[in-house]
Order: sequence, then C-alpha cells, then structure tokens
Amino acid sequence: MTSPQRAPGGFPVVGIIGGGQLARMCAAPAAELAITLSVLAEASDAAAALVVPSSPVGDHRDVEAVRAFARECDVVTFDHEHVPPDVLAALEADGVALHPSPAALVYAQDKLAMRHKLTEIDVACPAWAQARTVADVEAFAEQVGWPFVAKTPRGGYDGKGVRVVSEVDELSDWLAQAESDAAQGSGPLRDGILLEEKVDFVRELAVLVARSPSDQAAAWPVVETVQTDGICTEVLAPAPDLDPHLAAVATEAGLRIAENLGVTGVFAVEMFEVRDPETGGPAYVVNELAMRPHNSGHWSMDGAVTGQFEQHLRAVLDLPLGAPAPREPFTVMANVLGGDYPELYPAYRHIMARDPGLKVHLYGKGVRPGRKIGHVNVSGSDLGDLRERAGHAADYLSGVITE
Repeated sequence: MTSPQRAPGGFPVVGIIGGGQLARMCAAPAAELAITLSVLAEASDAAAALVVPSSPVGDHRDVEAVRAFARECDVVTFDHEHVPPDVLAALEADGVALHPSPAALVYAQDKLAMRHKLTEIDVACPAWAQARTVADVEAFAEQVGWPFVAKTPRGGYDGKGVRVVSEVDELSDWLAQAESDAAQGSGPLRDGILLEEKVDFVRELAVLVARSPSDQAAAWPVVETVQTDGICTEVLAPAPDLDPHLAAVATEAGLRIAENLGVTGVFAVEMFEVRDPETGGPAYVVNELAMRPHNSGHWSMDGAVTGQFEQHLRAVLDLPLGAPAPREPFTVMANVLGGDYPELYPAYRHIMARDPGLKVHLYGKGVRPGRKIGHVNVSGSDLGDLRERAGHAADYLSGVITE
C-alpha cells in the first residue's frame, strides 16, 4: 500500500475508511486546511477516489487491509458506519486514533443499543421495545396499538430495514431470522427487532453538532428535513418558524447526547417535532443518530461560516472548531436522485447557466434510479423562492423536468 504524500510543515494525514460522497466532500476543505487526506476506497472509481490522490483500494471488512491503511495516517475517521467490530478492535489494539471511537460508534451501528442509551440519559424517544417472539410483538401492540414501526437494529439506511406493520404476520420472516441469528450468535437480528410507536409528528428536524476530543463543541441551527419514500429530498436551514424554546432544547439534547456517548467529529441527531401530550406545545422525540457528516448538514457547505466537512476535519484533529453560524437567513438543500438520464454534464451546464446563484455538488457516481448522486444549495432571504430554485435544479438533473 503506497504512503500518502505528506505536506511540509508537520501537517497531519487524515485517513477515511470508505470512499463515498462524504469522504469526497472532505477533499476541498482538507486542501484549504493544508491537511492530507487518504481514503480506503471500495474501488478505484469510488466517489472519493476520483478526487483524492491517495485512495488505495481495500475492503473495510478486511482487517489486515484496514490496519495497513491506518498505519499511514495520524487519525482515522469514517465515511460510513459499517466497519465491523473486529476490525475496529484491531485498530484500537494498534493504538490508532479513531474518531468516533468504537465505544461511541456502536450507538449508530446498533439501534437497540442507541435506544437503551438514550433512555438511560433521559432523552425523549418514541415508545419502544425489543422483540424476539410473537408474544413480544403482541405485547407491544397492546401497549401502543397498531400500526407501529419495526426496524432491523443493524444495517438499515434511507428507509431500508424499516417496516410499518399492522399485524404480527408481517414480521414472521424477521422473527424467524431473529431466532436463527440468536442461535448462531451473529447476524443483524441476533438481538431481536426494534419496535417503535408510529409517531404522529408535525415535521422532521435534525440537529447537527461537532465535538472534539478536548470537549469543545459547536452546533449548527436546527434544520427541517423533508422525506420522500424514506429518502431525504430537501433540507431547510434553519427550520422555518421553529419555536425558539424547541430549538434550544433540541440543540441541548444534541450536545448532551454527543457528550454522554463520547462522540468525536460531526454528529447528527434526527428528530420528530411533536406536540407535548400534556401542554400541547412543541416538543421532540429522537428518531436516529449518525456519527459522521450527514445529509442534513450538506447545506452548511455553502450556507454556514464553517461547513460540516471542514468542521469534521477540525474536530477529529482536535483543532479549534469554526463558527457554525449561517451566512444568509435561509439555505435550501435539494438532493439530486438518479433518473433515466446517465449523461449529467449537459444538464449540469444548463442549470448553472439558468441560475448562477446555485451551488451544485455532484458525487461522481453512476446514475441509478433513486440513488443520491448529488445535491444543490441556494441561499437567500425568500424561502419560497429558494425552494423553487433548488427543487427545479434537482429535478432537471434527475430528468424529472426538461425545461
């Protein structure tokens, strides 16, 4: 494995396991910070490998490949949360500086562990239960009523591994797998299924924070996320018309979770805005955690003084954190999903000419229907206008519209 080229002046090398778009979007801020990136990529044409010169190809599940990669880095962080525990343990045994640590990462890898921990530190969550049997499922239904949400504790994302169920039979395959995984002591359902009440929410919110090893922390404004078929399609930053008290308590919860879980780096807390059953006022419950830069923070690349990718690099290196303040009253981020047109460059040229105020970020990925292949940001003071402009650009790139 070739060594990354170090910059003169004693500047460090940051290793990223995984070559996806999150690693790719660290490239520009790394250059501005004079930091060298090295990426362990899945393939030579992975999103990050196309823009990061030091991108050796290796499997994140291959202990020896990951250990060899880490030996060339000063700190190691992650593009995704799927590095197996035995690989993480080997890196820890080698004395590698990992951010976030395996002890923190488990709460993003395992939704049951996350629910247990959040309940322990008194963070508001939906009613939930751990189910291994039909009797467990029926008992939970008795408590919260049908329908409710079932999730695989490990491996789900973007709506995968999530079901809204209305009767026990809809979970028969997962329960059978849970029994099999438990008997083998391995598998995504070895600890059972996570059951959660189906939350009657007002809208979805996200809190993005950064925390460094020396316990400095910073938080961006709370944002609203818009989901379509389980995939985030739009982010409004800051969340419009958000009750100031809810903004404060949601941000405090994000910072408290990061501290209690020992998170280092950028960290996202996905929430539901709900009505307090006692007062009727605005409140929150936590839905998911992500211990890495997150889709809900892509707006910050252009809309904040310090974007999430620069902040993540600062945090994992224990550099002073940058200001997370927004540059404009609003920034709208719209995700670009793959459509039926594989040639993006003509559409890319068109939307840049049509709206010079747009910032377009494409990930160097092949087009596949429904796949996240990029996003656009636009900032200003007229939220309705920003949403129309961002949505039009994303739809044009996706081929939904052609004018």
